[in-house]
Amino acid sequence: MSEKLTLEQIQNFEGKYPKQLWYLFTVEMWERFCFYGMRGVLTIFMADKLLGLALSDKEANLKYGAIQAFVYAFTFLGGIFADKVLGFKKSLFFGAVIMITGNLLIAFSPQDMFYLGITLSIIGTGFFKPNISSMVGELYKDGDSRRDAGFGLFYSGINIGALLGGAVCVYFGTSKEYGWSYAFLSAAVVMFIGLVTFMFTKKSLGPIGDSPLLELPVKKRTTKEIMVYIGALISIPLIFIMIKNTDYTDYFMYTIGPLAVLYFFYETYIEKDSKAQRKLIAAFVFILFSVIFWAFFEQSGGSLALFAKDNLHHSLLGFDSNPNIINNTANSLFVIVFSPILGLVWLAMAKKKAEPNTVIKFGLGFLFLAAAFYVFFYTKFFADANGLTSLNIFTLAYFVITFGELCLSPIGLSIMTKLSPKRLSGMMMGMWFLASAYGQYAAGLLGAGMSSPDENAAPLTKLNGYTAGYYQLAVYALIAGLILILISPLIRKLMQEVK
Repeated sequence: MSEKLTLEQIQNFEGKYPKQLWYLFTVEMWERFCFYGMRGVLTIFMADKLLGLALSDKEANLKYGAIQAFVYAFTFLGGIFADKVLGFKKSLFFGAVIMITGNLLIAFSPQDMFYLGITLSIIGTGFFKPNISSMVGELYKDGDSRRDAGFGLFYSGINIGALLGGAVCVYFGTSKEYGWSYAFLSAAVVMFIGLVTFMFTKKSLGPIGDSPLLELPVKKRTTKEIMVYIGALISIPLIFIMIKNTDYTDYFMYTIGPLAVLYFFYETYIEKDSKAQRKLIAAFVFILFSVIFWAFFEQSGGSLALFAKDNLHHSLLGFDSNPNIINNTANSLFVIVFSPILGLVWLAMAKKKAEPNTVIKFGLGFLFLAAAFYVFFYTKFFADANGLTSLNIFTLAYFVITFGELCLSPIGLSIMTKLSPKRLSGMMMGMWFLASAYGQYAAGLLGAGMSSPDENAAPLTKLNGYTAGYYQLAVYALIAGLILILISPLIRKLMQEVK
């Protein structure tokens, strides 16, 4: 592949998807294997009394929530450094190396090296995650109707990695033949495969992801890049302390969000193009609503996991099934199957000029979310006297919620790239993921509010508490969706030619 491949040559591709999308799809799939594999074993490992950290369930959940929030929050910082100094390619490479190092440290000594290793994983993900999505956005010209379908396919790659990572790492970690070291080692190995894939295919990206400082003398540019790397390494002790002591999580979340918003408005204010300013405001509206969406959706890792453990039968379509496995895999499996299909539906509707605009898609996402939580609530009517209810109905709710996710998440990745000036695309992608951090944070608070204060409460009592909470979430999601649809004309004016 020639080094002189131009952006115009890349964007003038034929067919539904550019070939570069498949390369980025593969790299992201392995990174998501690493991320979700780690995510799948973290709480189990931390609560393991023999070979893990021997934490209480409460402590393990608090640390898990802190880790997840920090991971998504640092994508905002990683996006800024990519925009201003490194460029997407170097940021991605640096992030991958740091992630691999962190996983290898934990694999070498899970109990002694866990906090240091997970700190490196947080930093690495911050530099990696927002930038590959931004590069996907640059594969398309402004106004290309194929962009949403491309992000739909890309999103299915994320979920293939999530499905494989969760299954493989949990299998290794809980297996008597292997153990925790193999779980973390497998995450490092697949991340290395992803990095090698990127190194062999990055030439096909042409100028996409290059440093924004190419016009500077090499020595000056290199100095700035080294300063970013040093700054990332200096932050290790700070993150290490915040992970070990989760009391700092609240302070961190109360600080990073307002600072990010202030920085966003500063960048919007100094933006000279008034049209670009209006687009940034539209992007901010999407980000605010996404916080609400993820606060509800991310019950899957909290209250819905406990609901699956305590309140579901083990029969799915007549087969004996573990409800927690269904809770952890159903959504990813449905996304893998239906994401490309929905992308093709959007393409077909676009050809007939009947495709709903992005704001309406967001609104539809909330309506599906409301319907799904109503189905979760409806499980109470299938419960027996012992408080156990239907796994079939529970799985149906995940089927419904998947379409809500597909109407919002891959579309959200796409719209951030459409509405962001090139100089701010990494920052805006980082803000999109920062919204996920606050969604996860709020999800824990909502889930805690649904939980029975008595840990020894009867399953029927727990079922009534959770389903009442799901009914409230269904109502709030419905209201949010209707508001989005009602204000869609105003947002569409801010978006201008972006659809």
